[in-house]
Amino acid sequence: MEIDVDIEIDLSGQQCPMPLLKTKLALNNMESQQILKVVATDPGSEKDFHLFVAQSDHQILDFQKNEIAYSYWIKKG
Repeated sequence: MEIDVDIEIDLSGQQCPMPLLKTKLALNNMESQQILKVVATDPGSEKDFHLFVAQSDHQILDFQKNEIAYSYWIKKG
């Protein structure tokens, strides 16, 4: 699945709570319906991002993880 991304941020190497905080800042500067791709290496980001999206108008369009990183495609609500 190919998703057209408006903004991509690489938060590799940053520990909780920085990936979530920087993601929130990026989303605040975006227009509704734009897509943000986030790459993070913090294992806690998986729980944090899914919980954050569940409590907001945003939507995770895709989520992928491998042995190196977690990738999120988030559509701003």
